[in-house]
This record gives sequence, C-alpha cells and structure tokens, in this order.
Amino acid sequence: MVSVGDDAPEFTNKVANGDVEEFTLSERVEEGPLVLAFFPGAFTPPCTNEMTSFEEHIDEFEAAGASVYGLSADSPFSLNAFRDEYDLSFPLVSNMSRETIQSYGLEIDVEELGLHGVANRAVYVVDEDGEVTYAWEADNPENEPDYDELLDAVDA
Repeated sequence: MVSVGDDAPEFTNKVANGDVEEFTLSERVEEGPLVLAFFPGAFTPPCTNEMTSFEEHIDEFEAAGASVYGLSADSPFSLNAFRDEYDLSFPLVSNMSRETIQSYGLEIDVEELGLHGVANRAVYVVDEDGEVTYAWEADNPENEPDYDELLDAVDA
C-alpha cells in the first residue's frame, strides 16, 4: 500500500466524466489536492453508498480546493452509466488493466461476488507536488472512510 509521504504512483487511464478522455495523474496534480477514491465496483451497494456520500460532501471538498476522482476496474462506459444513475458530478477513472490498482497495492478478490483483481476501498489525498498526504485503506471492502477526517486532511 502507498503511504503518507510517498510519491503517488503515476498513471494514465480513461476518465468517465460524461465523455471518455485520458486522465494522467502528473497532469492533474496542479488541481491539488486530489482525492483519489478507489472502489471495488460500480452499482454494488457499498460502492454506491460511498460514491453518493462523496457527492453529498462535494461542496465541502470543492470549498477546500480539492478535486475528487473515483477509481475502479470498471469500464469507462459502465462508470458513465453509474455517474448518470446516481447524478455524480465528479469524474470516475477506469482502470480495466488493473495496473494502477496494482501499483497502489490495492488489488483484491471479492469471491462472494465473483470479482477478481478489483480495487480495495481506499482513499488517498495527493498534493500539488504529487506527494501522498493522507492514506486510508479499508480493513473490509464494505467499510467507508471517515469523511470528516478526510475533509480535515484536505484542509491541512
């Protein structure tokens, strides 16, 4: 797992934000702080709860100057449908190759759902220099982050 103080691993993936375009971390860090919220899969109840919770707090993240991005192994087309279904205003990043998930040390299998090589639920805050200033990984992929703690980390 990537830890506080580490340089965030570089990646380029497709981003679903209504269209499908490229997302390259090093080109987005100037938006910092970036909140990278990894999740196992769109349309699953815990992931839906987490992403809609981020949406409920989006004004607070934006007021703190942060940009929120959800990341999963789902296709950009599935992620666009997920964004539309739940009126998510922030982009979702598709990592179908799972290379980014692996570089962050987050790859898990959720046997009961038949999901293999998906991202464990985790959140990182990356500053304008590309350094990780906050790192949280779920002990159980059904757990969600503490949004107040996360907002405090963004404000710090």
